[in-house]
Amino acid sequence: MESVNRPSRQEAYDLLLEYNQSESLIKHALAVEGVMRYVARKRGEDEEKWGIIGLIHDLDYERFPEAHCKKTGEILREKNWPEEYIRAAVSHGYGICVDIKPDTDLEKVLFAVDELTGLVVTSALVRPSKSVMDLEAKSVKKKWKDKRFAAGVNREVIETGAAMLGMDLTALITETIMGMREVADAIGLR
Repeated sequence: MESVNRPSRQEAYDLLLEYNQSESLIKHALAVEGVMRYVARKRGEDEEKWGIIGLIHDLDYERFPEAHCKKTGEILREKNWPEEYIRAAVSHGYGICVDIKPDTDLEKVLFAVDELTGLVVTSALVRPSKSVMDLEAKSVKKKWKDKRFAAGVNREVIETGAAMLGMDLTALITETIMGMREVADAIGLR
């Protein structure tokens, strides 16, 4: 039985805005939510739950960067969120700021696509269209090799996530792009 408070998408979005003013962080949250929903739907999983966790995964990043992930756990516990949601959100920082290893498919997907959405955004922005609508995995993979391109994106985390999922990089990039296409307007990449 799930905890008393299964949060709605609106509650999650309001909470995101309560803790984040940065347009780029909000767009990142929406991008990750879009990918999580897409992958959940493809796998026959709970799209609402996956999306909500994607939406709030970086809840604490703007205000508490030094306590990233840990503070998200505290905030969500105070709000009586289900432990499953909290663990999933916190586990995306595995090996970086927490030692909670992603176990479930949901957690592994979040871990893998969090950094990858950043690389997809940057890859889309250098295209003439500035859009994810015509972006293909091969273009992202070309940029992947240039370590100066989107230098802040931790490619090792993405590779580790793909391995956890038993997916090759091209398939993971393709799924990420497809999920981001569904929220292209919200993230400004139509």
